[in-house]
Amino acid sequence: MDTRFLETLIAVFERGSIAEAGRHQNLSAAAVTQRIRALEAEIGQPLVIRVGRTVRPTELGISVADKARSLLNEVRGLGDGITTDPLRGTLRLGAMSTATTGLLPPVLGRLATRYPGVEAYILPGTSQDLYDRVLKGDLDAALIIEPPFGLSKTCDYRVAREENLVLLVQPEFAGADPVALLGRLPFIRYDRSTWGGMLATRWLEAAGIVPHERYELDALDAIATFVHQGLGIAIVPDWASPWPEGLSLAKLPLPTYSITRRIQLVWGRGSPRISLIRAFLEVLSD
Repeated sequence: MDTRFLETLIAVFERGSIAEAGRHQNLSAAAVTQRIRALEAEIGQPLVIRVGRTVRPTELGISVADKARSLLNEVRGLGDGITTDPLRGTLRLGAMSTATTGLLPPVLGRLATRYPGVEAYILPGTSQDLYDRVLKGDLDAALIIEPPFGLSKTCDYRVAREENLVLLVQPEFAGADPVALLGRLPFIRYDRSTWGGMLATRWLEAAGIVPHERYELDALDAIATFVHQGLGIAIVPDWASPWPEGLSLAKLPLPTYSITRRIQLVWGRGSPRISLIRAFLEVLSD
């Protein structure tokens, strides 16, 4: 069984469509379909169900994909186990959106300079999804928001950045009382289902403030743009630059009930690429 076909099967399930899986693997939709059919012919049962333009796994497909992930992790670790240079290989790294644009690029620059034999495969995503992938072994490490629960005992972490929550407003409100503004201006909520949004919600609850909510968004760049357009004010982390260009904004510190968003590097303690993770930790601390 060709492991590339298994990778394609997993990509189809994760992205929900043949076309998206093809774009991810630089394959045509026909090639993706051919690989899935080859797997189904070898196993003797359907692995996917097609619903319009989307696909979803059969019960057997879920089982095959789970076993395939474990198999692929072992295959990827083969080279790391026999290399004579422990600082040569590919680090599979996840990163939440603001870490991808602000925190990660200079760190990767230092990594490439100091350890040219180490390459990095970067997977963007939400903190929850990336953490789950570290637990499964799909990723070696991930830059994520500190979870609202204790980490698994199979993981270790290091705080990479701390960001205070601020009230994002238009420049005309610079210097104003943030509590007073929250009481009278429309509010743009940072999606309360995300780990970062939970922090903003916790601050509001601790302060006893129920704002006049107008929108709820999960993208910080979009929230900043909405504030710039005068659609409301928002509580957000003071994330690492760059911020969207061309926006006129002011950041007001929030009084009392100080809450900080912590960005952590989380990794599996038993990762076969622990030497690569240590190299990344070294340049992360510079």
